[in-house]
Formats: sequence, C-alpha cells, structure tokens
Amino acid sequence: MYGTFKEMRIAKAILYTIWESSSGNACCRYGLSPSPFFKLKASFGFSQGYNVFGIGFYDVKFDGSSSKNATDIRYERRFDNTIIDIGPEQDNFFYLKPFAGIELTSDSAFYLISGIYLEDNIGDLVTGKDNNWNFTPSFGVGYYDDGNGKKLGNKVEFRTTLEFSYQLVNKDRIGISFGHISNANIGDKNPGVEIISISYQKPF
Repeated sequence: MYGTFKEMRIAKAILYTIWESSSGNACCRYGLSPSPFFKLKASFGFSQGYNVFGIGFYDVKFDGSSSKNATDIRYERRFDNTIIDIGPEQDNFFYLKPFAGIELTSDSAFYLISGIYLEDNIGDLVTGKDNNWNFTPSFGVGYYDDGNGKKLGNKVEFRTTLEFSYQLVNKDRIGISFGHISNANIGDKNPGVEIISISYQKPF
C-alpha cells in the first residue's frame, strides 16, 4: 500500500523534529546557535480549535479490486495550539498542532486516534493572499478494533489524511478528505484501507 513507507517517513520526521528541538535547547545552554527551523513550544493551553464531524465511505477502491465497503463516521477535536514549530516563524503551515478523535464504521469497527496536523490557507500558500479554502494534512496513531469489518492485521494502526475545507462567514467549515489507515507492516498482515469523507467543522 502507498501509505506504508510514507507513514514510516512521517513518524521518523516527527522523532527527528523532536530531537532537533531538544538539540536546539541544548545549544542555547552551551552558548551555540539553535536551528531557526525547529522549536518545541512550551505552551499547552487547549482553549480553542475545531470540532470535526465527518461521514463517508470506508474501504474505497480505485483499481476495481474487491472491498468491504462500510459507512465511516468520524469525530475529531482539533486544537489550535502549536506544540512543535518545524519551519520559519512567519509560515503557519509548519506549525504542528494536536488532535484526538474516534472513528466508527457500520461494520462495528472503531478506531481511537490521536496525532498531529498541519494547516494553512490555500490562497496564502499559493498566491500570498488569504481566501476561504484551507489545506489540512494530518498523521495519527491509535487503537483499532475490526468489529465485523475488514481485518487490518493489528490493534495499532496509523492514519494519514489530506483534507480541503471551505470556511463559511460564521467561521464554520465544510471539508472533504481522503485518508489511509494501515499498520506500517508491524502486524501479521497489512491490507490497509482508504476512506473518503465529508465533514462539518465548528470552532470552539
């Protein structure tokens, strides 16, 4: 599956980022200059962000192969608080922020997940001028129970998601996302699963 190596690279990048952040702090203690691209934030107040309510199609196939389709229902709480800054201070896209959530299917499978996400305004990212569109990739890990659905080969599963959303006048958002869940080959088998969903997002 395409996500297997990508997930491992992302996990490695996260660990490297944390290591670099710690190294930067160590440099300060010894009078050296820390990297401007890796900063571990000390503030962990989670007072604002978005509640995300999603519904979609579980086990989507694009190659005509057999699948175990089900309805996917998802809730996430995304916190608008940076925990790690991996880029230039002026570029919001490089701020890593935490999220946690639960995902259920009509086949009684459930997935408890937490992870990190990046977010940026697409207009600002492309042209330098804000618009109503946002791009939100995320990476998470959690406990997965197959229920009566597709067997994914392990209780620990990773999920990568790419999301595009449109922000309304009242700050609510409507989003569409594509996600991939697999175990990065740490289980007995690793069939993976793809999910397409739409979401309604409300700020808190």
